[in-house]
Amino acid sequence: MKTRIFVTLKGGVLDPQGKAIHHALESLGFSGVNDVRAGKLIELDLAESVTDGEIEEMCKKLLANTVIENYRIERGA
Repeated sequence: MKTRIFVTLKGGVLDPQGKAIHHALESLGFSGVNDVRAGKLIELDLAESVTDGEIEEMCKKLLANTVIENYRIERGA
């Protein structure tokens, strides 16, 4: 089963990658971009037997730094 984990920085955490993207967009002439926050997408192909709890544990133990990052799990078919 395809599963996506979206990892983003928590509010208030500095995002130097987002700032660099924002600056680059402005340099390329794109206006109207107020802010940029960069994150990551992790796609997993899991067996049907893998539980939601196991996915939560994967996130907490490895895929996200829960001190500074939030994550969202999206299970597909």
